[in-house]
Amino acid sequence: MRALTWAYMAALYAFIFLPVAVLVTFSFQDGRLPVPPLQGVSLRWYETVLSDRNLMAALVNSLGVAVLSSTVALILGFLAAHALARVRLPGSVVMRGLLIAPMTVSYLIIALGLLTVFNQTGIRLSLVTAGIGHVVINLPLCFAITYAAMGDQQRNAERAARDLGASDWQVLAHVSAPMLAPALAAAFFLSVTFSWDEFIIAFLLTRFDVTLPVEIWSMLRSGLSPATNAIGSLVFLVSVSLVIALELTIFRRAR
Repeated sequence: MRALTWAYMAALYAFIFLPVAVLVTFSFQDGRLPVPPLQGVSLRWYETVLSDRNLMAALVNSLGVAVLSSTVALILGFLAAHALARVRLPGSVVMRGLLIAPMTVSYLIIALGLLTVFNQTGIRLSLVTAGIGHVVINLPLCFAITYAAMGDQQRNAERAARDLGASDWQVLAHVSAPMLAPALAAAFFLSVTFSWDEFIIAFLLTRFDVTLPVEIWSMLRSGLSPATNAIGSLVFLVSVSLVIALELTIFRRAR
């Protein structure tokens, strides 16, 4: 039974990480095509990627959109979750359902709807409009994670703070948010991850300044290249580093 469990775990990890291993391996390909056999090991494609101004600009754009849109989504989701968890409102179940509903809608439908709204209102497409789209898809996630983390322990601490004279905003800033720090951090970093590699909304809601997935798509139109593997490896390295840092700091401190 134990051998079967280990075999299942090995197959599971191989299924998840084998594509990543292939991506990283052929990012060091010395040849011009990222296909077997491996023709020597070289860092030339990493040098090409890091010296590409358009690619680096797209990388910075993706980082800015991801961080800012995730921050806005987290704040709005936290406030909505706190309100619906602590205040009894008529139709609160319907409100929760409406807040979570965008999670079940295709990104293409959301992008087309936002594109129509922006065109009708005369708003020019830019990184800002892409960020608005990412807030729409990430806000339900932040709301769901934060709402699920709220319990009686936070409620009692909030009541005690109000009894001691704290205002509602002081309770939110000094009691609710610190007690929900692990959940808020998880919601934020998940939102950053989803925004970081989101393509459809970024493609339809940007024009001249694009994000990294759109720039990579433009590179793929000219054919396969180890350069795309190199930029994918760098993005994977950044994502893994963030997850490890999060695990070693916030989650371990919470335990």
